[in-house]
Amino acid sequence: FISVLLKLTLFSCLCSEPVRLVGGDSRCAGTLELKHQGEWRTVSYSDWSLKTAAVVCRELDCGSAVSVRERRESSDRSVLRIRSNCVQSGSAVRDCVTFDYSSKVLDLTCSDSVRLVNGTSLCSGRLEVKSDQSNQSWSSVCEADFDQQDAEVVCRELGCGAPSVLQGALYGEAEAPMWTKEFQCGGHESALLDCRSSGSTRNTCSPGKAVGLTCSEPVRLVGGDSRCAGTLELKHQGQWKPVSYSDWSLKTAAVVCRELDCGSAVSVREREESSDRSVWWIRSNCVQSGSALRDCGMSADFPFILNLTCLGKTSSS
Repeated sequence: FISVLLKLTLFSCLCSEPVRLVGGDSRCAGTLELKHQGEWRTVSYSDWSLKTAAVVCRELDCGSAVSVRERRESSDRSVLRIRSNCVQSGSAVRDCVTFDYSSKVLDLTCSDSVRLVNGTSLCSGRLEVKSDQSNQSWSSVCEADFDQQDAEVVCRELGCGAPSVLQGALYGEAEAPMWTKEFQCGGHESALLDCRSSGSTRNTCSPGKAVGLTCSEPVRLVGGDSRCAGTLELKHQGQWKPVSYSDWSLKTAAVVCRELDCGSAVSVREREESSDRSVWWIRSNCVQSGSALRDCGMSADFPFILNLTCLGKTSSS
Protein backbone atom coordinates (compact mmCIF):
# COMPACT_ATOMS: atom_id res chain seq x y z
CA PHE A 1 0.00 0.00 0.00
CA ILE A 2 2.80 2.41 0.91
CA SER A 3 4.60 1.79 -2.40
CA VAL A 4 1.36 2.47 -4.31
CA LEU A 5 0.83 5.68 -2.31
CA LEU A 6 4.37 6.84 -3.09
CA LYS A 7 3.83 6.18 -6.80
CA LEU A 8 0.57 8.15 -6.74
CA THR A 9 2.28 11.04 -4.94
CA LEU A 10 5.10 11.07 -7.49
CA PHE A 11 2.59 11.02 -10.33
CA SER A 12 0.69 13.98 -8.87
CA CYS A 13 3.96 15.94 -8.69
CA LEU A 14 4.67 15.25 -12.35
CA CYS A 15 1.33 16.60 -13.52
CA SER A 16 1.49 20.00 -15.19
CA GLU A 17 1.13 22.86 -12.74
CA PRO A 18 -1.88 25.13 -13.37
CA VAL A 19 -1.53 28.66 -14.66
CA ARG A 20 -4.01 31.54 -14.44
CA LEU A 21 -4.40 35.22 -15.28
CA VAL A 22 -5.69 37.45 -12.47
CA GLY A 23 -6.78 41.07 -12.07
CA GLY A 24 -7.85 41.59 -15.69
CA ASP A 25 -11.21 42.20 -17.35
CA SER A 26 -11.76 38.47 -17.93
CA ARG A 27 -10.17 35.13 -17.12
CA CYS A 28 -8.14 35.53 -20.34
CA ALA A 29 -6.37 38.73 -19.27
CA GLY A 30 -4.30 39.85 -16.32
CA THR A 31 -1.12 39.06 -14.38
CA LEU A 32 0.29 35.61 -15.07
CA GLU A 33 0.50 33.30 -12.05
CA LEU A 34 1.73 29.71 -11.77
CA LYS A 35 0.79 27.34 -8.98
CA HIS A 36 4.06 26.02 -7.61
CA GLN A 37 4.18 23.58 -4.69
CA GLY A 38 0.60 24.41 -3.80
CA GLU A 39 1.05 28.19 -3.81
CA TRP A 40 0.11 30.70 -6.54
CA ARG A 41 3.21 32.69 -7.52
CA THR A 42 3.48 35.70 -9.84
CA VAL A 43 5.59 35.34 -12.98
CA SER A 44 8.24 37.98 -13.65
CA TYR A 45 8.57 39.91 -16.89
CA SER A 46 11.66 38.85 -18.81
CA ASP A 47 12.01 38.00 -22.50
CA TRP A 48 8.47 36.94 -23.35
CA SER A 49 6.99 37.60 -26.80
CA LEU A 50 3.49 37.12 -28.20
CA LYS A 51 4.70 33.79 -29.59
CA THR A 52 5.49 32.58 -26.05
CA ALA A 53 2.26 34.03 -24.64
CA ALA A 54 0.32 32.03 -27.24
CA VAL A 55 1.36 28.83 -25.42
CA VAL A 56 -0.24 30.05 -22.18
CA CYS A 57 -3.37 31.25 -24.01
CA ARG A 58 -3.82 27.76 -25.47
CA GLU A 59 -3.26 26.14 -22.08
CA LEU A 60 -5.99 28.36 -20.60
CA ASP A 61 -8.33 27.48 -23.52
CA CYS A 62 -8.45 31.17 -24.42
CA GLY A 63 -8.08 32.60 -27.91
CA SER A 64 -5.02 34.13 -29.58
CA ALA A 65 -2.31 36.11 -27.75
CA VAL A 66 -3.04 39.83 -28.12
CA SER A 67 -0.55 41.63 -25.85
CA VAL A 68 2.42 41.05 -23.52
CA ARG A 69 3.37 43.84 -21.12
CA GLU A 70 5.69 44.61 -18.25
CA ARG A 71 4.10 46.04 -15.10
CA ARG A 72 6.40 47.51 -12.47
CA GLU A 73 5.50 47.19 -8.82
CA SER A 74 6.75 49.47 -6.04
CA SER A 75 9.38 47.03 -4.76
CA ASP A 76 11.05 43.71 -5.51
CA ARG A 77 9.44 40.48 -4.36
CA SER A 78 9.87 36.75 -4.79
CA VAL A 79 8.54 35.68 -8.20
CA LEU A 80 8.93 32.89 -10.74
CA ARG A 81 10.85 33.42 -13.96
CA ILE A 82 9.75 31.32 -16.93
CA ARG A 83 12.27 31.16 -19.75
CA SER A 84 10.69 32.05 -23.09
CA ASN A 85 12.92 29.88 -25.30
CA CYS A 86 12.24 26.89 -23.04
CA VAL A 87 8.46 27.26 -23.43
CA GLN A 88 8.74 27.71 -27.20
CA SER A 89 10.82 24.52 -27.45
CA GLY A 90 7.73 22.57 -26.39
CA SER A 91 8.64 22.01 -22.73
CA ALA A 92 5.91 22.18 -20.09
CA VAL A 93 5.70 25.60 -18.44
CA ARG A 94 6.62 24.12 -15.04
CA ASP A 95 9.85 22.70 -16.52
CA CYS A 96 10.98 26.19 -17.54
CA VAL A 97 10.72 27.77 -14.07
CA THR A 98 13.54 29.40 -12.12
CA PHE A 99 13.25 31.53 -9.00
CA ASP A 100 13.68 35.28 -9.24
CA TYR A 101 13.43 38.46 -7.19
CA SER A 102 11.97 41.35 -9.17
CA SER A 103 9.52 44.24 -9.26
CA LYS A 104 8.67 43.57 -12.92
CA VAL A 105 5.68 41.29 -13.42
CA LEU A 106 4.15 39.87 -16.58
CA ASP A 107 0.70 40.94 -17.80
CA LEU A 108 -0.89 39.01 -20.69
CA THR A 109 -4.02 39.48 -22.75
CA CYS A 110 -5.54 36.66 -24.79
CA SER A 111 -8.68 37.04 -26.87
CA ASP A 112 -11.76 35.61 -25.16
CA SER A 113 -13.87 34.17 -27.95
CA VAL A 114 -12.00 34.09 -31.29
CA ARG A 115 -8.74 32.52 -32.43
CA LEU A 116 -6.87 31.68 -35.62
CA VAL A 117 -5.33 28.19 -35.75
CA ASN A 118 -2.88 26.38 -38.05
CA GLY A 119 -1.68 29.65 -39.60
CA THR A 120 1.79 30.92 -40.45
CA SER A 121 1.59 33.62 -37.74
CA LEU A 122 -0.68 34.74 -34.89
CA CYS A 123 -2.55 36.89 -37.44
CA SER A 124 -3.44 34.06 -39.81
CA GLY A 125 -5.24 30.74 -39.64
CA ARG A 126 -8.55 28.93 -39.66
CA LEU A 127 -11.12 30.89 -37.69
CA GLU A 128 -12.59 29.33 -34.56
CA VAL A 129 -15.19 30.91 -32.28
CA LYS A 130 -16.39 30.13 -28.76
CA SER A 131 -19.31 31.69 -26.95
CA ASP A 132 -18.85 33.04 -23.43
CA GLN A 133 -20.58 29.99 -21.97
CA SER A 134 -18.08 28.09 -19.85
CA ASN A 135 -18.98 24.70 -21.35
CA GLN A 136 -18.83 25.86 -24.97
CA SER A 137 -16.18 24.30 -27.23
CA TRP A 138 -14.33 26.04 -30.07
CA SER A 139 -16.27 25.94 -33.36
CA SER A 140 -15.21 26.35 -36.98
CA VAL A 141 -17.08 28.94 -39.07
CA CYS A 142 -18.47 28.34 -42.56
CA GLU A 143 -17.49 30.73 -45.36
CA ALA A 144 -21.17 31.35 -46.22
CA ASP A 145 -21.73 32.80 -42.71
CA PHE A 146 -18.78 35.23 -42.78
CA ASP A 147 -17.84 38.24 -44.94
CA GLN A 148 -15.28 41.03 -45.22
CA GLN A 149 -16.90 43.19 -42.51
CA ASP A 150 -16.87 40.25 -40.12
CA ALA A 151 -13.18 39.72 -40.95
CA GLU A 152 -12.41 43.37 -40.12
CA VAL A 153 -13.86 42.86 -36.64
CA VAL A 154 -11.86 39.66 -36.02
CA CYS A 155 -8.55 41.20 -37.14
CA ARG A 156 -9.17 44.22 -34.91
CA GLU A 157 -10.13 42.03 -31.94
CA LEU A 158 -6.84 40.12 -32.29
CA GLY A 159 -4.78 43.32 -32.44
CA CYS A 160 -3.77 42.65 -36.06
CA GLY A 161 -4.00 44.84 -39.16
CA ALA A 162 -6.79 44.86 -41.74
CA PRO A 163 -7.83 41.57 -43.39
CA SER A 164 -5.75 40.83 -46.48
CA VAL A 165 -6.95 37.33 -47.45
CA LEU A 166 -10.32 35.70 -46.76
CA GLN A 167 -10.60 32.27 -48.34
CA GLY A 168 -12.27 28.96 -47.55
CA ALA A 169 -10.03 26.09 -46.38
CA LEU A 170 -6.89 28.24 -46.73
CA TYR A 171 -5.68 26.83 -43.39
CA GLY A 172 -7.43 23.46 -43.33
CA GLU A 173 -10.89 21.99 -43.41
CA ALA A 174 -13.64 22.68 -40.88
CA GLU A 175 -13.59 20.61 -37.72
CA ALA A 176 -16.69 19.77 -35.73
CA PRO A 177 -18.50 21.36 -34.09
CA MET A 178 -19.61 24.11 -36.48
CA TRP A 179 -20.75 27.61 -35.50
CA THR A 180 -24.47 27.58 -36.26
CA LYS A 181 -25.29 31.26 -36.93
CA GLU A 182 -24.41 33.72 -39.70
CA PHE A 183 -22.45 36.73 -38.47
CA GLN A 184 -23.81 40.13 -39.54
CA CYS A 185 -21.17 42.64 -38.42
CA GLY A 186 -21.20 46.30 -39.40
CA GLY A 187 -17.40 46.34 -39.32
CA HIS A 188 -17.14 48.80 -36.41
CA GLU A 189 -17.66 46.36 -33.52
CA SER A 190 -14.78 45.65 -31.11
CA ALA A 191 -15.52 41.92 -30.82
CA LEU A 192 -17.08 39.34 -33.13
CA LEU A 193 -19.62 38.21 -30.54
CA ASP A 194 -20.86 41.83 -30.29
CA CYS A 195 -22.14 41.53 -33.87
CA ARG A 196 -25.70 40.69 -34.78
CA SER A 197 -26.33 37.16 -36.04
CA SER A 198 -28.99 35.50 -38.15
CA GLY A 199 -31.96 33.64 -36.77
CA SER A 200 -31.36 30.59 -38.99
CA THR A 201 -28.96 27.84 -37.96
CA ARG A 202 -26.40 25.71 -39.81
CA ASN A 203 -25.15 22.28 -38.77
CA THR A 204 -22.84 21.36 -41.66
CA CYS A 205 -20.34 23.09 -43.94
CA SER A 206 -19.33 21.92 -47.43
CA PRO A 207 -15.72 20.75 -47.90
CA GLY A 208 -13.33 23.60 -48.61
CA LYS A 209 -15.62 26.20 -47.03
CA ALA A 210 -14.17 26.67 -43.52
CA VAL A 211 -13.15 30.32 -43.04
CA GLY A 212 -9.41 30.88 -43.46
CA LEU A 213 -8.28 34.41 -42.63
CA THR A 214 -5.04 36.36 -42.98
CA CYS A 215 -4.81 39.75 -41.28
CA SER A 216 -2.08 42.15 -42.32
CA GLU A 217 0.78 42.99 -39.95
CA PRO A 218 1.66 46.54 -41.02
CA VAL A 219 5.23 47.83 -40.66
CA ARG A 220 6.70 51.10 -41.90
CA LEU A 221 9.78 53.30 -41.77
CA VAL A 222 9.09 56.96 -40.92
CA GLY A 223 11.06 60.18 -40.69
CA GLY A 224 13.75 59.24 -43.19
CA ASP A 225 14.64 60.51 -46.65
CA SER A 226 12.38 57.91 -48.29
CA ARG A 227 9.84 55.24 -47.42
CA CYS A 228 12.81 52.82 -47.22
CA ALA A 229 14.62 54.65 -44.40
CA GLY A 230 13.77 55.93 -40.93
CA THR A 231 12.40 54.77 -37.58
CA LEU A 232 10.87 51.29 -37.69
CA GLU A 233 7.23 51.24 -36.51
CA LEU A 234 4.77 48.39 -36.13
CA LYS A 235 0.99 48.80 -35.99
CA HIS A 236 -0.65 46.89 -33.15
CA GLN A 237 -4.21 47.20 -31.85
CA GLY A 238 -4.73 50.14 -34.20
CA GLN A 239 -1.72 52.13 -32.95
CA TRP A 240 1.67 52.73 -34.56
CA LYS A 241 4.55 52.22 -32.09
CA PRO A 242 8.32 52.44 -32.67
CA VAL A 243 10.55 49.41 -32.31
CA SER A 244 13.28 49.51 -29.68
CA TYR A 245 16.93 49.09 -30.59
CA SER A 246 18.27 45.92 -29.00
CA ASP A 247 20.25 43.15 -30.66
CA TRP A 248 19.31 43.79 -34.29
CA SER A 249 21.79 43.09 -37.07
CA LEU A 250 21.76 43.76 -40.82
CA LYS A 251 20.56 40.17 -41.25
CA THR A 252 17.49 40.89 -39.13
CA ALA A 253 16.91 44.26 -40.79
CA ALA A 254 16.97 42.51 -44.18
CA VAL A 255 13.70 40.77 -43.24
CA VAL A 256 11.99 44.15 -42.82
CA CYS A 257 13.53 45.56 -46.01
CA ARG A 258 12.20 42.59 -47.99
CA GLU A 259 8.75 42.94 -46.44
CA LEU A 260 8.69 46.62 -47.46
CA ASP A 261 9.95 45.77 -50.97
CA CYS A 262 12.97 47.96 -50.28
CA GLY A 263 15.85 45.77 -51.39
CA SER A 264 18.71 44.88 -49.03
CA ALA A 265 19.54 46.35 -45.61
CA VAL A 266 22.22 49.05 -45.57
CA SER A 267 22.40 50.22 -41.94
CA VAL A 268 20.99 49.58 -38.47
CA ARG A 269 21.55 52.18 -35.78
CA GLU A 270 20.32 53.29 -32.38
CA ARG A 271 18.66 56.64 -31.70
CA GLU A 272 18.34 57.64 -28.05
CA GLU A 273 15.40 59.80 -26.97
CA SER A 274 15.32 62.02 -23.90
CA SER A 275 13.13 59.64 -21.86
CA ASP A 276 11.49 56.21 -21.91
CA ARG A 277 8.51 55.74 -24.21
CA SER A 278 6.17 52.88 -25.08
CA VAL A 279 7.85 50.75 -27.74
CA TRP A 280 7.93 47.28 -29.28
CA TRP A 281 10.88 45.17 -28.20
CA ILE A 282 11.40 42.59 -30.96
CA ARG A 283 13.92 39.79 -30.52
CA SER A 284 16.33 39.44 -33.42
CA ASN A 285 16.77 35.66 -33.25
CA CYS A 286 12.99 35.17 -33.31
CA VAL A 287 12.68 37.20 -36.53
CA GLN A 288 15.58 35.33 -38.12
CA SER A 289 13.87 32.01 -37.33
CA GLY A 290 11.12 32.98 -39.79
CA SER A 291 8.47 34.21 -37.34
CA ALA A 292 6.41 37.30 -38.12
CA LEU A 293 7.65 40.56 -36.55
CA ARG A 294 4.54 40.93 -34.39
CA ASP A 295 4.86 37.37 -33.03
CA CYS A 296 8.38 38.20 -31.79
CA GLY A 297 7.37 41.40 -30.00
CA MET A 298 6.45 42.56 -26.54
CA SER A 299 5.47 45.97 -25.19
CA ALA A 300 8.11 47.77 -23.14
CA ASP A 301 9.32 51.24 -22.14
CA PHE A 302 12.75 52.24 -23.48
CA PRO A 303 14.46 55.40 -24.77
CA PHE A 304 16.41 53.50 -27.46
CA ILE A 305 14.74 53.52 -30.89
CA LEU A 306 15.67 51.51 -33.99
CA ASN A 307 16.49 53.34 -37.22
CA LEU A 308 16.93 51.34 -40.44
CA THR A 309 18.07 52.19 -43.92
CA CYS A 310 17.28 49.88 -46.83
CA LEU A 311 18.84 50.21 -50.27
CA GLY A 312 15.51 51.03 -51.88
CA LYS A 313 13.62 49.25 -54.60
CA THR A 314 15.81 48.51 -57.57
CA SER A 315 14.32 48.76 -61.05
CA SER A 316 14.18 45.51 -63.00
CA SER A 317 16.15 45.30 -66.16
